[in-house]
Amino acid sequence: MATTHVKRAFKYRFHPTDEQAAELSRTFGCVRKVYNMALAARTEAWARQERVNYNATSAMLTVWKKTEELAFLNEVSSVPLQQCLRHLQTAFTNFFGKRAKYPRFKSKKKSRRSAEYTTSGFRFRDGKLMLAKMEQPLDIVWSRPLPAGAKPSTVTVSQDAAGRWFVSMLCEDPAVQALPANGNAVGIDVGLDHLLTLSTGEKIANPRHERRDRARLALAQRRLAKKTKGSNNQAKARRKAAKVHARIADRRRDGLHKLTTRLVRENQTLVIEDLTVRNMVKNRSLARAVSDAAWSQFRSMLEYKAAWYGREVIVVDRFFPSSKLCSTCGTLQDRMPLHVRTWTCGCGTTHDRDVNAAKNLLAVGLTVTACGAGVRPQRRTPGGQSATKQESPRREP
Repeated sequence: MATTHVKRAFKYRFHPTDEQAAELSRTFGCVRKVYNMALAARTEAWARQERVNYNATSAMLTVWKKTEELAFLNEVSSVPLQQCLRHLQTAFTNFFGKRAKYPRFKSKKKSRRSAEYTTSGFRFRDGKLMLAKMEQPLDIVWSRPLPAGAKPSTVTVSQDAAGRWFVSMLCEDPAVQALPANGNAVGIDVGLDHLLTLSTGEKIANPRHERRDRARLALAQRRLAKKTKGSNNQAKARRKAAKVHARIADRRRDGLHKLTTRLVRENQTLVIEDLTVRNMVKNRSLARAVSDAAWSQFRSMLEYKAAWYGREVIVVDRFFPSSKLCSTCGTLQDRMPLHVRTWTCGCGTTHDRDVNAAKNLLAVGLTVTACGAGVRPQRRTPGGQSATKQESPRREP
């Protein structure tokens, strides 16, 4: 069995000293300043129909450091400043490749506070991490060990809105190997009443993390709204509200990690549906519940873990009528409103709406894999549509 060389980011909390916190805060500010200045320079060049690449912005940084106004850039490590220019270059590459929108300026209040160090900007020895411009190693909470003999290639330090400090170390993990192949295949239908419904008939409950902490979050936000703008009390109230948000996000992420790992380990082929979550959250009645379910995050985790462990994820077209198609005889129903959770087909089969959808997803996914083309569902009337089309543009979860 071949070993898959996978680089994984191992993230830990740490507790900086006052000096380290001050140094990192200055670094975050300088990173944001350099990024915004480089973006402004490239935007002006873009208006003149000129191209400015990473090498040009790196030369600009050298000039900026020599000016009296920006001399403070010399007080922090140069490695994170160079890395932010590389990130800006990546952002423009994705923009020109039509994979992303035009890069945006970093905000002091809203943007992520982070700095990335390459091997020349840190030293990792005997389980201790020392960053450039610091005299003491970081006090890291080692919640799990790094892979044996791991040597971090990059280290990213960040601070979230709740005031928590994190360090993320990118290492090659030799323990990630392709799992033994098995013949298991499963169709997965996502929903709100149940987070997941499998083609095997299993239903996985929706934990609704945001709803469970909604009262606590509402109280924190009401208290924040009453504070004087710009005061220290407002900053404290903002951190308290951010802690509630962080608690919700942490629990959701932990649950999704456990769930996706289990699905990938148990099944060789996983079939899911391509849902446009971005459009779904525009529905005011469903936006909060859809965001809490985190379908996009679930799909992302499922795909990269499948790539790690030699599994296959098949994505079915969003317009495939999985809910309206009988998984027994293939008859396509004319309508299937959301409130209908069970229905009986003309062939006499009574279906659970979600289980039937998961079975249909599995069937069409395996068909596409085997034949390289979609299937054509049967209709009571001639002129059936392809499985990649659906009469109604709305997706009924």
